[in-house]
Amino acid sequence: MPRLAYLGPEGTFTEEALRLLDPAAERLPCATVSAALAAARGGEADGAVVPLENSVEGAITTTLDEFAWGEPLLIDAELLLPVRFSLLARPGTEIPHIKRVYTHPAAITQCRAFLSRELPDAVVVAAPSTAAAAQEVSLPGSPYDAAIAARIAGEHYGLVELAGDIGDRTDTVTRFVKVARPGRPLPEPTGADRTTLVVFLADDHPGALLEMLTEFSVRGVNLTRIESRPTGDGIGRYFFHFDFEGHIADARVGEAISGLHRVCGEVRFLGSYPRADGVVPRVKRGTTDEEFTEAGDWLARIRAGQV
Repeated sequence: MPRLAYLGPEGTFTEEALRLLDPAAERLPCATVSAALAAARGGEADGAVVPLENSVEGAITTTLDEFAWGEPLLIDAELLLPVRFSLLARPGTEIPHIKRVYTHPAAITQCRAFLSRELPDAVVVAAPSTAAAAQEVSLPGSPYDAAIAARIAGEHYGLVELAGDIGDRTDTVTRFVKVARPGRPLPEPTGADRTTLVVFLADDHPGALLEMLTEFSVRGVNLTRIESRPTGDGIGRYFFHFDFEGHIADARVGEAISGLHRVCGEVRFLGSYPRADGVVPRVKRGTTDEEFTEAGDWLARIRAGQV
């Protein structure tokens, strides 16, 4: 039974994602994303489940930076989790009596319309996580009357749901990834895969980003995400996160990564793994594995003088 670290305490959306990704795993709640990844790196856990991006809030920058600067970890699975916020309170609480609400800043942002409409006079205070908010509200003598969190948090901490699905958008999704230490075989290609890289420029010059993008474009590799993050070496100095269709075992993907290795300062491979949405890429003419093999055989004949 694997032991997986995650952003705790019990009742977070990350725990819900972990339960779906590996229902049999032993769960190790951690105070932060960094602590969960540290547990995986240090051997306290066999791996970790962490949020990577949200369809409303965008990238989880702590996760991006950990993947770029920390000891290497490899993604072996992902999950797209619909985010449904609930207003949770101690039994007997009624909405008109709520004066102080506790929740994570992302929940505040995503539930603005509900808060403005139903709790216009309530003070809303930021918490470390939605589950931590629910845990605090459950305590006798808590200064908070309600929490905004996942329904699972109410189940953990004995709170009742006063209102459900209170987010401003009903289609909000968070993408979670499961990571482990390198050394085990990569997931086998499925035909509907995603690969993730962190790429550092060799130097800053005109067209540097275009050079990187060209390595993907000429091989028909479709990007699904690109993020820039500061290196910390001064204003205007950035490294890049890439997600793209395909598996490193695919010839076009391997060729693109090799090309990046030649022109960039550093390329950190973060894994090839099945896409959670199951989307199969459209492979354009001239970039199939068979066509790469045929071209390689043709070049070998030319080099051998067999024109």
